[in-house]
Amino acid sequence: MKIRMPFKFFSRYAKSGTIILYMIFCIMFSAFAQQNSLKLWYNQPSGNVWEAALPLGNGRLAAMVYGNPSNEIIKLNESSVWSGGPSRNDGPDALAALPEVRRLIFEGKYAEANKLAAQKIKTNRNNGMKYQPVGDLNLSFPGHEQYENYYRELDLETAVAKTTYTVNGIAFTRTVFISIPDQAIIIRLTAGKPGVITCTASFSSLQKSSGAVAPNNELLLQGISGDKDGISGQVKFKALAKIKAEGGSSSSSDTSISITNADAVTIYISIATNFINYKDISADENKKAAAYLSKAIQKPYVDLLKDHIRAYQKYFNRVNLNLGTTDSIKNPTDIRIKQFANDNDPQLVTLYFQFGRYLLISSSQPGGQPANLQGIWNDKINPPWGSKYTININTEMNYWPSEVTNLTEMHEPLIQMIKELSQTGKETAKSMYGARGWVVHHNTDLWRITGPVDAVVSGMWPMGGAWLSRHLWEKYLYSGDKKYLASVYDALKGAAQFYIDFLVEEPIHKWLVVAPSMSPENSPAINKGVSIAAGTTMDNQLVFELLSNTINAAQLLNTDKDFTEKLKATIKRLPPMQIGQYGQLQEWLQDWDNPGDKNRHVSHLFGVYPGNQVSPYRTPELFDAARTSLIYRGDISTGWSMGWKVNLWARFLDGNHAYKLIQNQLTPVGVNKGANNGGGTYPNLLDAHPPFQIDGNFGCTAGVAEMLVQSHDGAIHLLPALPDVWKDGSIEGLKARGGFEIVELTWKDGEINKLVIKSNIGGNCRIRVPNTLKGQGIVIKKAMGKNPNPFFFVNETPAPLISEKARLNKLSFKETILYDFETNPGKIYTLIKE
Repeated sequence: MKIRMPFKFFSRYAKSGTIILYMIFCIMFSAFAQQNSLKLWYNQPSGNVWEAALPLGNGRLAAMVYGNPSNEIIKLNESSVWSGGPSRNDGPDALAALPEVRRLIFEGKYAEANKLAAQKIKTNRNNGMKYQPVGDLNLSFPGHEQYENYYRELDLETAVAKTTYTVNGIAFTRTVFISIPDQAIIIRLTAGKPGVITCTASFSSLQKSSGAVAPNNELLLQGISGDKDGISGQVKFKALAKIKAEGGSSSSSDTSISITNADAVTIYISIATNFINYKDISADENKKAAAYLSKAIQKPYVDLLKDHIRAYQKYFNRVNLNLGTTDSIKNPTDIRIKQFANDNDPQLVTLYFQFGRYLLISSSQPGGQPANLQGIWNDKINPPWGSKYTININTEMNYWPSEVTNLTEMHEPLIQMIKELSQTGKETAKSMYGARGWVVHHNTDLWRITGPVDAVVSGMWPMGGAWLSRHLWEKYLYSGDKKYLASVYDALKGAAQFYIDFLVEEPIHKWLVVAPSMSPENSPAINKGVSIAAGTTMDNQLVFELLSNTINAAQLLNTDKDFTEKLKATIKRLPPMQIGQYGQLQEWLQDWDNPGDKNRHVSHLFGVYPGNQVSPYRTPELFDAARTSLIYRGDISTGWSMGWKVNLWARFLDGNHAYKLIQNQLTPVGVNKGANNGGGTYPNLLDAHPPFQIDGNFGCTAGVAEMLVQSHDGAIHLLPALPDVWKDGSIEGLKARGGFEIVELTWKDGEINKLVIKSNIGGNCRIRVPNTLKGQGIVIKKAMGKNPNPFFFVNETPAPLISEKARLNKLSFKETILYDFETNPGKIYTLIKE
């Protein structure tokens, strides 16, 4: 790589004391760092490795760009290409079996209860459909097998992928992007000399499909999605590619188009399906695909690129993070990942943080489908776990960054899916459990199934509606939009209504518990691998939060007073959290935890994050017990689990431990060793379970934000978990609950230098900071008592039950200061170090 030479040259002279040359080096390095700071870049192609290719997307369309000089591959996806068709999967025998399953659980006959639930409650109708690929665009370039000066990149600031190399001294460039406004994939081929671009383009697909060249010299691919669980594939798709050459000549075969000696080539790809919504697939995919293509080809390439960048940067440019830069930035991204654990490369964290925001913008756009287990990128007919929506954590994790990193619009597809599930889940609640409201278990798909899927060890978990519904409330807390809250209230109320009917009294303490259920994908050793249980800690936390949020929403909307009284009475009968014999937060109703359990799920810590039921200031005993539980679980785990742990350690106010988890996450796949075989990161920065799951990317992005700004515990806590390696830095654009935006936050040696906050809806602003500040043109005062701002109201967590055997630790934190100041809507406020 030519760019490496100046570093070696100037570093040599810098060491010899040549100050002027060293200054020149610093200037050049600064320019290089600025130019490459938000780029994934490599000095070798992907070959045939999907995990090295670069992802592009506009929420509906997706592509993986391989960057191969002689045989380029562009893997294509469209968000509605799923197997099967409109369907349900309720278990018809569940309701009759429910009393007996509960009886067996409460008598301690867990194996028998598990067996009966597997036979009668788990559905045999279908286990959910699969997200599937459309196919590939293949581009062959004869004579490009021998190349030099290779370079490829994904620029996060523009959402454009670029590949460059030279053949026989001629520079060739490929530029690829997916336009949000024009709903098309655009590929531009250029060269440093006229008349030298020769290539052949064709489609291929793993689906039941056919490819051809249309009379108007367009490539076309049409097909239908796959069958699954006895349900025939019903999603029809159509892909079109128009190839416009500047100069040269073109020819075609039955399935390919060849360009010879062109000056430049632009390829426009459109893809459409017959999907309208989860119950309607009556659209004409042919007309839709033609319309998308017709619109795109009417625009000059420069306008397509300009409009694409403008639409993308509307979201991306809202947040800027600076944690510093070292000369590690001069290395390709895959090398930086390999070296990160033992290197000082703060800018790689910035890149990874912004990559998560890029992925959310690219996979979740208003009006479209939410990001699935792989976001929107999948090359397999049978992807891992069907690439579905796994809602016992993974789908929710995808959206943890949405509000705090200023991407609230990207949250909308998930909100819409919850609304749809609140409709399809009504029949499941009624037919399977005899309950009102709605329910969904641990998986759903494009068709919004709500019954249990997979084995009882993971599927017997009727809590998906509770966890998803917290997103309805959280979105309101960031915006304060009562019109929005009214639009989602029925879904929120319906979720709560289900548990009012479904909760059952357990025989010992007479608590109301969820039964049957489980602690997601884990089982206590005492029950020899049997997971079915009653009143697990996560269930209790989820129901407590759901009912509390519903009460708050109803009061804000001045509705359902009788219902809220019923909710309040129910909350009083929920089990409190319990601290067990090892000083741990119990995962189950009984003290069954094993300190040697390294399960990737840490479900009982939901109340720490993303919930707010455990606090160092309000519930110190629970805080200590939860931290003990996380220590027992260990650090190394699957990629998404480590992403969750970054957030947990941030909530535990331990920045150094949170950073250690980031180091573990930003480790090449296969290097981490542990009970869960260790996840990590692929060369293209995508998360490894392994295999690829996108939730770890989103989890870590949220985790970095959580280390810098928290707003869940009655105040905006600034720099709550700052690691030693980030002693200086700045962040712009993060959001806090209550409609506050961190316009600017700069710090030096771990102390805040400057804080600029915008208040979008007014009200008291309470901040928790590590050092004394003074207001510029505003009066700030030391805070006393509870925050009067209603957006920072925190539901009171019931006192825990503590085992006589438990030994708790004394808590110790860095001292902080609480300030209050009044704000008005739309105004900006500045505070500086005193």
